[in-house]
Amino acid sequence: MTRVERPATTAEAATLIRDTGDLAVLIRGAGTKIGWGVPAERTDLVIDTSGLSGVVEHAAGDLITVVRAGTPLSEVDLPGQQLALDPVVPGATVGGTVAANVSGPRRMLYGTARDLLIGITVVRPDGTVAHAGGKVVKNVAGYDLGKLFIGSYGTLGLITECVFRLHPRPAAGAVVRAAADTPAEAGRLVAAVLGAQVVPAAIEVNAEPDGPVEVAVLVEGSAPGVRARVAALGKLLGPVTDGVPDWWGGLPWADGEVGIKLTAPLSGVATLVAAARSAGVPVRGSAGAGVVYAGLAAGGAQGCAGQGAGEGTGPAEVAQVVERLRAEATRAGGHAVVLTAPAEVRRIVDMWGPVRGLALMRRVKEQFDPGRRFAPGRFVGGI
Repeated sequence: MTRVERPATTAEAATLIRDTGDLAVLIRGAGTKIGWGVPAERTDLVIDTSGLSGVVEHAAGDLITVVRAGTPLSEVDLPGQQLALDPVVPGATVGGTVAANVSGPRRMLYGTARDLLIGITVVRPDGTVAHAGGKVVKNVAGYDLGKLFIGSYGTLGLITECVFRLHPRPAAGAVVRAAADTPAEAGRLVAAVLGAQVVPAAIEVNAEPDGPVEVAVLVEGSAPGVRARVAALGKLLGPVTDGVPDWWGGLPWADGEVGIKLTAPLSGVATLVAAARSAGVPVRGSAGAGVVYAGLAAGGAQGCAGQGAGEGTGPAEVAQVVERLRAEATRAGGHAVVLTAPAEVRRIVDMWGPVRGLALMRRVKEQFDPGRRFAPGRFVGGI
């Protein structure tokens, strides 16, 4: 039977990890991304980070905050300032967001978790507490432990606290939306916005297999400045509507379905959208940052690539869609990763695709976790 523990401090977590040195560990925050990646080969101990919750410090003058890893991202509410990480998955915690390297629409202006994290406290698999970075927003020389833990899926140790750089909370914001008949036309709209002097905080795109492509642009700043940029966008994009669409910042799949992350240079986003639509799957994401997501249902034998792939596609057909999208992403200069999928799909699909530096990543795992205690096998290459 799997044991579950809920430490309330870094010291408690360190003692727990040190005293259970023969147990395989899985870290769980809110559990929103527990199905991402590959299931761990074994799990003896689940460390629930919900006890590691709360804002430890908010130094407004230095534009930093220290937050415990189990804090829901939506609860990091700071007067006058913001942590500009969007809660893409409802209920997600700070630690889970960092461990899975998830960022939403505003990554375009403010950056990703990798850009905003300036310090970290972790417990290594031997129970050692390690700190890296600090509470000052500046570049420093040395070994950046935080960068290793971002996107590591809990395979290197337990994140207990994060230090983030903050940004002033904008006085006003608005979203302007325009429809395009084709992905290529949507690409031209995105390029027009990028070439204009409107300084968007985000440019998002959403495309269903059988409908138009919608482009949505977020602008933030002073109220007069936002009004002026909204007017400029109206002239630039043609017929527009205002308001945040219901798809904004979300992922195009439900629990138990297949979720794929696609990346490309900005010039290749329209190609990725076209490939997803051709495969019959919905796609949405950050056209202004070169990251979009595709989702499809998996189950039953009907449906195939380009013929209603979202309606209960079998594992073999899912594999075809993944390879098709991966090939398009590679040709565009990016890559494709299957973030989550049912077990029958994971058995036949290459979840990660080609990964540069895999040998180095394995050496890092060996250095941090020679006993393969933390989420063994969950990450790329069986790490």
